[in-house]
Amino acid sequence: MRLKVEGQCCCGAIAYEAQVQPGTVTVCHCTDCQNHSGAAFRANIPAPAAGFRLLRGAPRSHTKTADSGNQRLLAFCGDCGTPLYACAVENPTSYSLRIGTLQQRSELGRPLREIWTRRRLPWVGALDGVAQFDGQP
Repeated sequence: MRLKVEGQCCCGAIAYEAQVQPGTVTVCHCTDCQNHSGAAFRANIPAPAAGFRLLRGAPRSHTKTADSGNQRLLAFCGDCGTPLYACAVENPTSYSLRIGTLQQRSELGRPLREIWTRRRLPWVGALDGVAQFDGQP
């Protein structure tokens, strides 16, 4: 069952809504996510493009090219800098929402998986009962 979520940046200049499937959170330990989030990892949840809608503001973006050559658009608030989501550069079919921006983050359930665990910082433990992947599954 899909859950309607509302998200916004820290200052409130950008707001959005989306439909997500609880229990599909991914924790990513890759160095890009560490760098972009300013933290040891980033937690994301996918949202189909058909159910994603900006309600207020226009995010700024940066296009990141991964080591694989794949490009992702990283959206953030131009006023406060809050990371909001990532998606394909052209014609996104889904958005990878940053769960910290969601009002309903406590309703998303346990993460489904942890990825890029070979980049996990040594002081961050694995989540019990959560699928672990050394890289991108």
